[in-house]
Order: sequence, then C-alpha cells, then structure tokens
Amino acid sequence: MTTQSHTQIVTCPDPAVDHLGRHGYLFGYPIAHSMSPLFHQTVYDHLGLRWSQLLLESTDMLQFLRLLRDKRLFGASVTMPHKLAIIKYLDDLTPEARAVGAVNTIFRRRDQFVGTNTDTIGVAQSFFQNVKDPNVVFRGRPGMVIGGGGAARAAVYALVRLMGCSRVYLVNREASEVEAVMSWCKSQGYGDGLIHVSTASQARTLDGPGAIVACVPNFPPVTESEKEARRVTEVFLEKAHKGAILEMCYHPTPWTEIAAISQKAGWQVIIGTEAVIHQGLEANRYWTGRETSEMPISRVKEVIAKELSKSRL
Repeated sequence: MTTQSHTQIVTCPDPAVDHLGRHGYLFGYPIAHSMSPLFHQTVYDHLGLRWSQLLLESTDMLQFLRLLRDKRLFGASVTMPHKLAIIKYLDDLTPEARAVGAVNTIFRRRDQFVGTNTDTIGVAQSFFQNVKDPNVVFRGRPGMVIGGGGAARAAVYALVRLMGCSRVYLVNREASEVEAVMSWCKSQGYGDGLIHVSTASQARTLDGPGAIVACVPNFPPVTESEKEARRVTEVFLEKAHKGAILEMCYHPTPWTEIAAISQKAGWQVIIGTEAVIHQGLEANRYWTGRETSEMPISRVKEVIAKELSKSRL
C-alpha cells in the first residue's frame, strides 16, 4: 500500500503481459472474487483470439492510466470505485455513458479512449432473453428499481429507454439517494416518469410493476427506513400482475432474501449473473468488432454457473 497526495492508494504489481497476445484489464477494488477474466477467456477461446483479461485489483488511477497506453491493450472493464472517477480521463463517452453518468467499459477509437456503459444493455437483455413475452410482462407497464446510486441510474435508463416501461418506481431506504437519482435522470431526459415510493400505503395505490431491478446488498432490513423499503417491495410483489425481477446481487449467492420473497410471491427471478454476462458480451462487441450472436452465450452461462456453484460449496 502506498500513499499519493496524502490519500491511501491500494496498488498492486503490474500484471505480467509479455507472454500474452493482446490483453485488457478489469480495474477495481476489491475484485478478487470476480469471474470476469474466466468469462472473457471463454469468449476469446471460442473466437480463436489469443487475448486475455487480467485483474488489476487497485485504486491507483495513475497506474491504470499508465497501463492503458500499452499498444497491445484492447480495452478495459471498470468497476467500483472507479466508474465515475475514470470519466475525466477519457477522450469521449458514448450516449449511454453520458446519460447514466458512469463508465464500466473502455474501448479504443483509433488513438482515443472512449467510455461506455454496458450495464444498461446487461439489465435490458437479462429481461429480453429470459422473459417469454415482454409485451405482456413488462412493456408499457411500470418498472421498479430497488436501491440508489449509479446502478440505479443504469437500471432506470434500461427500463425507460430500452424496455419500454411507462414509468419507474424508486424504492430505497435513503430518500436523499432517490432524489439524487431522480434529479440526474431528469437532467438527462429520461426521468420525467420517476416516482419515489416511500411507504407501503402509497404502494397500495399504484399499479403493479412488470419488471423490477434490485440493486441492494443482501442484508436483512434493520433500521425503520430499511424495513419500510422492504414492506414497499412486498406490497408490489403481492399485486395481481406477476412479472420478472432481476436480482443484481449474486455474490456469494444469487438466492437472496429478495429473490426468495419474489419467488414465493409468484414472480420470475432472474439472477444477477445474467446481467454480468450480457453486459460482458456487449463489451466484447466493442473490443472485438464481432456481433454478440457470434459469441458462445450458452457456453459462457455453463462456465459461470459452474463457478458460482463452487463458491456455494
């Protein structure tokens, strides 16, 4: 651990790359449990590419920016705590990254480094690839997001812009986080239909959602605000219309309290690895120039499921 500008920076040795063909990084901290390199290796092996993604478990932005300059680098995945911090160092952003205000993927455009946000595609494709009839289940109906922050913004964008939800309910223990999400989304032109649902009694007066994205850790509610947010969620789950819920929390297990409550209430549960897979395939579309239809989706799902089962042993 080193210190830069009086701030503690967690750093790591530069990964060895000379024995590789082309390479990329997953930049974040902590990421030791990440299945991302395994996922991407499965794709590259299928496509016949001598490529690899390496973990850069670090908060050292200067190290990452130096490593980006390697001509053999095809791009990088960026995760917490860097999704916002990286933006000012990039040459350009895609419309999705600009709208969400966060970057999770960097790709080369000639000599430029461009940031995009494939979490939006990851959320949307999780529903489109797993729900039999989107027109009946969620298109034209309200959507719902549990949680706040950047993940919530990406989920709202997916529900509104990509999935055709008529409006979006926001449920969270912290009202200030909801207000920040609503303010941001409105400033970017996709927040006019957002509704902060703060009480169970309010939830009872509203139409049931067709698609829910849960972006909160798997902890039992303790504070009164957490308990009320859970009651709000349960009111929506018990409504007559049964849709699909994407549980973004999948580590160490995808079977969270919210997933169990949803399944018991008659909802289709989509586990968070689906979003990881589809956002990763979209990232590889930018990096490789290949369409996602050329990528081994079934094989990737098998590999991730096997790895996830190991973590539960």
